[in-house]
Amino acid sequence: MGVRTVFKGLFVAFLASACVSGASAAPAPANAPLPVAMPEPESRFYGFLRDFKDEALKAGIMETTYDRAVLGIKLNPRIEELNEKQPEFVRPIWDYLASIVSEARIAKGKGLIAASPSLFARLQDTYGVPAEVLTAIWGIETAYGQNEGTYNLFEALATLAFDGPRMDYGRRQFIAALRIAEVEGRDPVTMKASWAGAFGHTQFIPTTFLESAVDGDGDGKRDVWDSPADALASAANYLRKSGWVPGQTWGEEVRLPEGFAYDQAETNLKKSISEWTGLGVRKISGEPLEESTDQAAVFLPGGYRGPAFLVRNNFDVILKYNAATSYALAIGLLSDRMKGLPGIQASWPVDELPLDHSSSTALQDSLTALGFDTGGSDGVLGRQSRAAIRAYQKARGLPADGFATPELLTRILNERSALQ
Repeated sequence: MGVRTVFKGLFVAFLASACVSGASAAPAPANAPLPVAMPEPESRFYGFLRDFKDEALKAGIMETTYDRAVLGIKLNPRIEELNEKQPEFVRPIWDYLASIVSEARIAKGKGLIAASPSLFARLQDTYGVPAEVLTAIWGIETAYGQNEGTYNLFEALATLAFDGPRMDYGRRQFIAALRIAEVEGRDPVTMKASWAGAFGHTQFIPTTFLESAVDGDGDGKRDVWDSPADALASAANYLRKSGWVPGQTWGEEVRLPEGFAYDQAETNLKKSISEWTGLGVRKISGEPLEESTDQAAVFLPGGYRGPAFLVRNNFDVILKYNAATSYALAIGLLSDRMKGLPGIQASWPVDELPLDHSSSTALQDSLTALGFDTGGSDGVLGRQSRAAIRAYQKARGLPADGFATPELLTRILNERSALQ
């Protein structure tokens, strides 16, 4: 029996007796084995579980639910690694899309829609979300239920809640997951998830489940693990609550005119479709955009040398499901392909390599040193960093698309070095 096993046995026994007031410890037999010393991180982890029980009980969770949920769980080093790890390589978006919007995934999705026409028609009537969008989420999140996650949900959330950058998230989701077990009558031991605590066919986190999960198959349960109908209906309900506009597309690929002001290409810079038409933006075919007062933004995921998209409100709604623009674009493109629409027409700048975390940090440091404030140097090229890149590009007479490339990094590093 290993050290962890010995300690876990003692810990479970301790939890079971922790709330018995006035109980005195029985004397140990004379021949009882001496306690085995625990490694310090694991000792603190089990101490955290003991202390966090009070938080759960104050939140209205039953003691029996908590004890069942923590039974046998341990500090998971793989989850710690994934939680702390900073990616050293960023996959080019064209590679990501090629793998996600695959012919196999398109065919599988179309087949699933065709197999359940009444379900998808009912979901669209109720929530306003097309079958293809829901199926794209299903396909990208779990490969249509094949990869829902194999981690114990409570072990994953407890590891995140114990220490690290997601402590607040982990603790909030841990309480929510306990509440799901009680409300839905699920055995906590059977609740599987990804390492980050997302679960089911469409990968909900516990708080989102409590807020948006619905019964999609009429059996009175909200079982996103085993019922695709429940998972799809829940995803549709979440999108509707997030502001999905029925009948509106997520966006489309467009053609930009010569001399387009690339500093206008940012997902939070909205203009009406009619305004974009006036600025010379056209459909990718060259035909005029449909006249509309709908608000939209120009999105350049590969910089000015790559494809351009005009994205609408529903693109922003998809971003509430997953905040990565590459994810939202993949959902839109995959859903379009399931409808029989063509894929991307323009070419990607495949000769460009994305910046890794350390290179992005160096870019931010150097831009700030040159007077273009990025808001910090965390290696994440968010909105303020892109604005700083655009300001630099504009000041140097470059296309101001806010897209970071190795060539741009080299130029900025050289310029900074020359000033030192």
